[in-house]
Amino acid sequence: MGSELLGHADALLGNPKAGAGELRFLANRLVEALRDALRVADSRGRRLPGLDEDESGAFG
Repeated sequence: MGSELLGHADALLGNPKAGAGELRFLANRLVEALRDALRVADSRGRRLPGLDEDESGAFG
């Protein structure tokens, strides 16, 4: 999903006629994708042996 959104973002941000509604919709989808990616990264980081939260580089 993130790769697809990046393609849409490149196209939309390169369009000077893009409307506020389109940009807001894109921003919301990008936030959802980032939230999902951070959740996965946090989950995977917790499974690494010997790392506590500060050392894992996890975002909160």
